[in-house]
Amino acid sequence: MTDASKGAGHGKRDFGSFYSSNVEELINMPEDEYVPPEFPFTFPSYDEYKSSKTAPPFGRKMRRKHYFLEEDCTFLNHGAFGASLKEAVLVAQQWQAYIEKQPLRFFDREVLIHLIYITRRMAKFVGCHPGELALVPNVTSAMNAVIKNLDIKQGDNIYYLNVTYGSVKTLIKHTAKEKGATIQEETIEFPIQSKQQIINLVKNTLRKGTKLAVFDHIPSNTPFIQPLQELIHICHERGVPVLVDGAHGLGILPLNLHELDVDYYTTNCHKWFSSFKGCALLYVKKSLQSTVGPLIISHGFGHGFNSDFMWSGLRDYSPFLSLHTVLDFWQSVGVQRIRDYVYKLREQAAEYLVRRWNTGLIAPKDMFGSMAAVRLPSIFVDGKQTVSYSDAEVIQNNLYQRFNIEVPIKAVQGQLYVRISCHIHNELKDYENLAEAILVLAAERVQGVL
Repeated sequence: MTDASKGAGHGKRDFGSFYSSNVEELINMPEDEYVPPEFPFTFPSYDEYKSSKTAPPFGRKMRRKHYFLEEDCTFLNHGAFGASLKEAVLVAQQWQAYIEKQPLRFFDREVLIHLIYITRRMAKFVGCHPGELALVPNVTSAMNAVIKNLDIKQGDNIYYLNVTYGSVKTLIKHTAKEKGATIQEETIEFPIQSKQQIINLVKNTLRKGTKLAVFDHIPSNTPFIQPLQELIHICHERGVPVLVDGAHGLGILPLNLHELDVDYYTTNCHKWFSSFKGCALLYVKKSLQSTVGPLIISHGFGHGFNSDFMWSGLRDYSPFLSLHTVLDFWQSVGVQRIRDYVYKLREQAAEYLVRRWNTGLIAPKDMFGSMAAVRLPSIFVDGKQTVSYSDAEVIQNNLYQRFNIEVPIKAVQGQLYVRISCHIHNELKDYENLAEAILVLAAERVQGVL
């Protein structure tokens, strides 16, 4: 029998009836004193991947070996809900089976200890102290935990850009209406000419005394990388705290949250990190942790930042526990090796589509990471007074239903763009398929068929 609660420092009660609930002690324990818990089974090993000579090549072979993606689908929408590593899914299922062997042992003695360990590992990966990082189900939950708990009063101003994610705009508007606050939405004009355009916009419009500034690290519909360091600096010079929706950040961007000097940052694990669905991270500076709280109040509330969030009642914690194997995968394959492949493929794919369609990008190529937005041929918007989501949906549905290509089409300021995603399971042939399919649809548009 494996009992994780038998490790050094484990087996102390701080809250509830949990045998091992000394979360804050173990979270803040120095590295040289901390003893990780034992695992009840062996995780997959990726040791052979530490050499590029023995690792499977990226692209189709990587897809077959490590993803469940359908063979005949051209999958170019990793940016939506991600695609989980096979091992992440299988390890999560192993955790689920293990829990049911002796549920009381797991939930009373082990779950918190294991959640503490993965919190410590992920904190290292994103460049912060584990006492500043909470495990949450998704970025939406994290954004709510910050915005709904801030002491927003009547007349306070909340600042954001037009590229802010739709559900976050809804949250801000709801909160502003509820609290009597004002909202300030500023508009980025597309196509973007340079990052200085965004820096100047914020510099010229952000007012001192603003309660909160909200930025997407990578906006979902227009997937350029925001000049976050510069924007945070402007905000802090004016005494404005910053909340960043980094849903697309983890894995694909080199995150160091302490160096970034951000106040609140949240990121999904299931997107580019390829974890099992249902886990994300919320970072809050220690000095600001009293300003936020969990959406669900349970046993750990009031015992410290990590305790507040870690136990939210009986639920499936396997997505967090399976993060170990995802992190092992990234570190064995090589984080920089993965990013180099993805960034190069995105650059090649975007340039190929621009050339085939004789169009352009929504932002300079050096402002993209794992995604890019490429303008569709003008025939799709010619003669239209306005371009809407419905126009984009017609093309997206045709790509899916007729060509089995999964990719989103975005309507942005009178133009239609395709947002391509690039990951280690993709290769250039995927984007060649997309190029040909769009040209077929363009010809049908000319003929009046589409």
